[in-house]
Amino acid sequence: MSQKMNRHATVVLTCASIILAISLGVRHSFGLFLQPISLEGGWGREVFAFAIALQNLVWGVSQPFVGMMADRLGAGRVIIAGTVLYALGLLVMAYPQGQLVFTLGAGVLVGLGLAGTTYPLVLGAVSRAVPPEKRSLALGIAMGGAAVGQFLMLPGALYGIDVLGWSGALVVMSLIAVVIVPLASPLFERGRAAAAPAPGDMTAGQAIRTAMSHRGFLLLSMGFFVCGFQVVFIATHVPAFLSDRGLSAGVGSTVLALIGLVNIAGTYFAGLWGGKISKPRLLIWVYLARAGVIGAFAFLPVSQWSAYAFGAAMGLFWLSTVPLTNGTIASVFGVKNMSMLGGVVFLAHQIGGFLGGWLGGVLYDRLGSYDGAWTAAVLLSLAAALINVPIREVAYQAPEQAKVTA
Repeated sequence: MSQKMNRHATVVLTCASIILAISLGVRHSFGLFLQPISLEGGWGREVFAFAIALQNLVWGVSQPFVGMMADRLGAGRVIIAGTVLYALGLLVMAYPQGQLVFTLGAGVLVGLGLAGTTYPLVLGAVSRAVPPEKRSLALGIAMGGAAVGQFLMLPGALYGIDVLGWSGALVVMSLIAVVIVPLASPLFERGRAAAAPAPGDMTAGQAIRTAMSHRGFLLLSMGFFVCGFQVVFIATHVPAFLSDRGLSAGVGSTVLALIGLVNIAGTYFAGLWGGKISKPRLLIWVYLARAGVIGAFAFLPVSQWSAYAFGAAMGLFWLSTVPLTNGTIASVFGVKNMSMLGGVVFLAHQIGGFLGGWLGGVLYDRLGSYDGAWTAAVLLSLAAALINVPIREVAYQAPEQAKVTA
């Protein structure tokens, strides 16, 4: 990799990968805390589910604004601020003083912290630092780092819960999150690709107005909504779903860890193939495959081995949507405002995540089953595949530029 990219790009990519590994690895483990926190607090699952749903909504709503700050000030400063909020939120989760305080910590503080330490912000910095011909692969590698974190954090969190209790495990995770601060240093610069504006570069206001009137951008956002619904529902509720089927907490943890492990390959190859094949076309196949995997798992008899097979299969498509979606944005609109535009698309993702996390708990508490949520996940996946059909990965040209080109 170092021979293909300059030293600055290599350092940025390495630090970005580790940041995503920590930030998303910690978040990926939250489903393990649903049952112990709910039981000790005497709450229904809806309370925890709502807090996680609110977390995703706060994360999504704040992401475009946080992305705009990163595009202007550099990602490093914003990442440090996000890390502080993330660590504080985890501490509040560890020592909740009632449902409201827990919801504020897990929902608001952690949500803001994630906005400052995850996908659009970090991938925007990577996109500006690497050459355009290596951008898709670099995004896949960075998301592979996130997958490594998810794989390692799950067994670590489960071990922490067993040894320290759920509260002590959250304290340790808060300390781990602080490691992000020194890793943000190489990301203080906006990247060499951003230093020289390209022809046709737009201001933030022009970029957002153009994107919101661009059919491909809107369709991409709708597809990402489905991704959010699925991943948050699965990460939050699968451990409890398997427990309801008589399987141990260790099985649920292993399933989520398998998703993270196999996702290393899924995101890498998504980034690699995204540099050679149309990214929207790849997204069609990802969503179709998700529909098949989810449907088979949810509506066929569940066993320990079928759960493991689900984790491995789902891992192939778990975060592979991220480099493909963000890579399409960069191809169409360039990298100058990518953190902000990626944040807008990510808002749609997090609205889906809010509904997936919350409705999973609501439907379970009301109906005693997750069947309705699983059905919704399958149908939405089929819709997302259709939504990506008209999207074209073609660089945007303003009307006056198009006339000149013609």
